[in-house]
Amino acid sequence: MTAAHRYSAVAVTLHWVIAVCILSMIPMGWWMTAAIEQPDSQALAYRVFQIHKSIGFLILALTVVRIVWRLTHRGPALPPGMKRWEAFAAHTTHVAFYTLMLALPLTGWLYVSAGWAVSQDRALEVATSWFGLFPIPHLPGVAELAAGVKRALAFQAMGAHAAMAWGAVILVALHVGAALKHQFVDRDGVLSHMVPFLKPGLKAGHEPSVSAPSSPWVERGVGVALIAVVAVAGAVAARPYAMPGLEMTRTEAPAPVSAPSSGPVSAEAPVTPGTAAAWTIDSAASSIAFGGTHAGAAFKGRFERWEGQVWFDPADLAGSKAVITVQTASARTGDPTQEGSLEGAEWFDPSRYPTARFETTGFRALGGDRYEATGRLRIKTTTVPVVLPFTFRETGGVAAVDGRLELDRTALDMGMESDATGDWVSKMIGVQIKVTARRVG
Repeated sequence: MTAAHRYSAVAVTLHWVIAVCILSMIPMGWWMTAAIEQPDSQALAYRVFQIHKSIGFLILALTVVRIVWRLTHRGPALPPGMKRWEAFAAHTTHVAFYTLMLALPLTGWLYVSAGWAVSQDRALEVATSWFGLFPIPHLPGVAELAAGVKRALAFQAMGAHAAMAWGAVILVALHVGAALKHQFVDRDGVLSHMVPFLKPGLKAGHEPSVSAPSSPWVERGVGVALIAVVAVAGAVAARPYAMPGLEMTRTEAPAPVSAPSSGPVSAEAPVTPGTAAAWTIDSAASSIAFGGTHAGAAFKGRFERWEGQVWFDPADLAGSKAVITVQTASARTGDPTQEGSLEGAEWFDPSRYPTARFETTGFRALGGDRYEATGRLRIKTTTVPVVLPFTFRETGGVAAVDGRLELDRTALDMGMESDATGDWVSKMIGVQIKVTARRVG
């Protein structure tokens, strides 16, 4: 069979797309690891982290495609006159590149799945979404591991990831240097195999006199061994920080505020109606929004699915009552990574606790159209007392209610493993309730 004198268009495209991705990842990684520690650049660094993860998964997917394509499509042969050690080095470098392009994203994936921030040596659970289009789950089984095991995995994965990143820098330099040598010193046209506009160095139909080494598995094994050595070195370098006996600094979560003496309110408990006038909420014209800061930048969110039962009359505050239930999985901020994190076990955990519930225990008039509702808010297994100031205006049987309050997420056991001190997400979360309702009857 006659060898091809160029790589196929698919191979060339995959090569250059992956090359651009890798070249962008290296400086990105260096910058963001330093910038994430600075308050002024923290918000930007957080977004760069998400881009970095997305590009990493893109490299992983394209590398799998490229390997399959390479195994099923014959590439150009080596040029004639090429020394055997040069051919061996070329094949070994290619194998090392393929190994790195698989191992780097996988160690990064393992690090993210462990949910531990190496730079701060504490838990930090962050979801992953691919360029904001769809979520990417953590590696199966990692989230269920003990905290100490996840910590050790995170340090070792990051140690290997960083070491292999330097290995990639060295391989890129060698690869570029070899390509330039072939183009300008040897003038054998090797660079034209991957650069379409360059003329091939061999005439059509001319077979090269030097073939690949007689034992291709030898250089493949050497390439894999080189990467394995780098990975083990990175893991060993990280191990002093991950010794099982090392004391871990943990911030204790403040104790949840006790609920009123009447006992906690269950999210699924039946509702006892009030005796005041009943109202029907216009869902399309009503909203429950929330906001705070994340990584130094303000964020706003909302719940897309919630319902309420309201009985209220300014002349009968003793008989007034309101019960609001919220589907916590419907929390939206416009940031897929934030939304994915909110579904985690240390935040809303909707797979186990699908609803949050607020139920009033009393109302008080503050003068004019201002009122105050006291009640109990239950999220997951924690119930806290809440005071909600609001305004109530009625025109023609249609009421407009506007209420605002701040909740201490730490009292609600939200994000306590990753961010009990509020370094990433503000402790105080503002909540705004806007309700349009029509009087029944």
